[in-house]
Amino acid sequence: MIKVASFSLLLFFFIACNSKQKIENYETIDGWLIVEKFDSSALGNTTLKGKRDSYMSFDFNRYNPDNKIYTAGRKFKFKYHYLDKTGNKFLFTRTKLNSKNKFEWIFKNAEKSDTNSIVQIQMKIVDKQFNDFQTGFISEYILQNGESIANESSGIIENSKNVWMHPPRFGMFQILELDPFPYIKSPFKIGNKWNWSLEIGDHWADKRWFLWTGNIENKYTYEITDRVNLKTNAGILECYVIDSQATSRIGKTALMAYFNVKHGFVKLDYTNIDGTKIIIELEGVS
Repeated sequence: MIKVASFSLLLFFFIACNSKQKIENYETIDGWLIVEKFDSSALGNTTLKGKRDSYMSFDFNRYNPDNKIYTAGRKFKFKYHYLDKTGNKFLFTRTKLNSKNKFEWIFKNAEKSDTNSIVQIQMKIVDKQFNDFQTGFISEYILQNGESIANESSGIIENSKNVWMHPPRFGMFQILELDPFPYIKSPFKIGNKWNWSLEIGDHWADKRWFLWTGNIENKYTYEITDRVNLKTNAGILECYVIDSQATSRIGKTALMAYFNVKHGFVKLDYTNIDGTKIIIELEGVS
């Protein structure tokens, strides 16, 4: 099994403490995202250097207990498909090992997919944090034959102010790093607008979609544009529609996201840097 990423938990600082700590208010991280700010009892005796001093503590799970959607143990199952520029539908399919002992990936027509085609993404919320201030989750990529071929660790921010999450980024899904990340900000009402930005290194470049050198800065715009009843495999869900765009020196991308207050982001309709699309849809929650 391929291990794509690991949790950065700074275990040498860990001291167990009460997870039900008082939230005093909120603070902005990296200029945009909002996270909980806890009272002094949540902080340790040691001063930790860096811009995140004010919200790092010895309790690495203190951002998780107030989650209402992405709670520990909950599992979300998604289907997906990739559309080329002419609208043909494909699945990402594993081929033979290359000279670096890594699997190569190709686009396989969805109607002719085989046992090596990824058909489902399973996202499980874990009772550990990812990074310094994000709820952790593990994505498993499931082949048509039922085999799980990768565990990818990633993170979510969820509180009353905003919900934000990383996209899938294993294999061919790396193209989604260039698209707007799923993100909704309160108040949840039509017309609400907000911005965000992120620097992206050229290690995300790939000849299959776009090559560049150095860092780029994605500048994102988001707006809640509608509230709809969306038909999904998990039933008809009332969703806020978030229309978002990303602009950088290499071009533009977009995401139309559908957010349900009980199940989170249930549909993600991405337009990629090369004009292709990836659509991810909820199949079930357990």
